[in-house]
Amino acid sequence: MSRRPSKPTAAPVHPSDDDLALFHEAIGPVRRIEVEEAAAAASAPRPAPRPRQREADERQAGEDFRLRPFEFAIDGLGDGLEYLAAGHSPRILKELKRGQFAVQDELDLHRMNAGLADECIRVFLAEANQRGFRCVRIIHGKGLRSKDSTPVLKLLTDKVLRFRADVLAFASARPAEGGTGAVVVLLRRPRTQHHNAESDDGDGR
Repeated sequence: MSRRPSKPTAAPVHPSDDDLALFHEAIGPVRRIEVEEAAAAASAPRPAPRPRQREADERQAGEDFRLRPFEFAIDGLGDGLEYLAAGHSPRILKELKRGQFAVQDELDLHRMNAGLADECIRVFLAEANQRGFRCVRIIHGKGLRSKDSTPVLKLLTDKVLRFRADVLAFASARPAEGGTGAVVVLLRRPRTQHHNAESDDGDGR
């Protein structure tokens, strides 16, 4: 029985170096991606978007606030500082100006620029609240050595204190305690003590 001669097996075709070069040039660089790596990338939580606009607004607000003291009309401010939060008895301010509240801590702003003084006042008052202090003094100076004799730190102190919710009243110190170069600040009691507005009048000194 005769057999048909088998067809010769075709030899594998190997691409030439020129063909390989053209292929790689056409598809560009490649990187092998493992299955585990791809799965991990798909399951990884996306980072929360940063509120970039809000952060920018806060930075701008802080910078603007540092410039606000220069918006004051110095003639309208007067030599002495005083302030009383709305809804409280004028007697509180009178007693504060007479020195009837014991000063428990003090901050000296001498030799500070406006930006540093602004930050120090905020930190100082925050710490005073944490320690339960009721009355503190801030020495801002009279600004006699400032450029054009403008009391920059005095204006800054007045502005910062008026915009703080924890400040009940403030007034320039008595002559023996710094006079118009310092201000005595009366802080509100912590809200945890459940007091009403009238309970700030005179007790707990």
